[in-house]
Amino acid sequence: MKLLAIDCSASLCAACVYDVQADKELGRAALDLGKGHAEKLMAVVGDALKNAGIAFPDLGAVAVSVGPGSFTGVRVGVSAARGFALALKVPAIGVTTLEALAAEARDVFGARAVLSALDGGRGEIQAAVYDEFGALVYAPAVITLSQAADLATKFSPVLAGTAANIIAGAVPSQAFDTGPLGATADIAVYARVAAQKGAAGKEPAPVYLREPDAKPQAGFILPRSGV
Repeated sequence: MKLLAIDCSASLCAACVYDVQADKELGRAALDLGKGHAEKLMAVVGDALKNAGIAFPDLGAVAVSVGPGSFTGVRVGVSAARGFALALKVPAIGVTTLEALAAEARDVFGARAVLSALDGGRGEIQAAVYDEFGALVYAPAVITLSQAADLATKFSPVLAGTAANIIAGAVPSQAFDTGPLGATADIAVYARVAAQKGAAGKEPAPVYLREPDAKPQAGFILPRSGV
């Protein structure tokens, strides 16, 4: 089966095609955008398919990063994945950025527990802990640096994500392996994790662990006509 993976959760707009049976990436495309994922995603997906030498009807599943990450980017990726899956009549599989980062860390450090943590700003850390087999042992949540340090002390994990070095610095008495340190994992990791998870479960939906920074200003909402 050929699987298309999409990630718009951070600055990259990335896609790859993955052969599940051969456990091999067939082709990829990525743009470092920061913003504007909605305008570029279809072209990136098209390039990934072209580089893989296949077309949409050849796909058997679609995987997508569901966050946490950019509110807009996550929505764009999830909406596209669900649209592709509906049109092609194939499953859509959601993978969180935290579990993808943990899987990438295990690729480097072997079968180890991993604390995946993203710096959410304002003293917030978005984190989860996975055991050496990838099973969730501390569900994704917004926590403080102190709480993250307690988790690091308890599990002695590899630290992954943008908050990894911050957490390591908060526990000077203990040495930690760290990496990857980005806001998201390599696109092929999403494809591989999705292939391992399979299509069981609900449709992918955005994972938002905190409220968006931008909120409507109630005082500027226009009244309905005729009210």
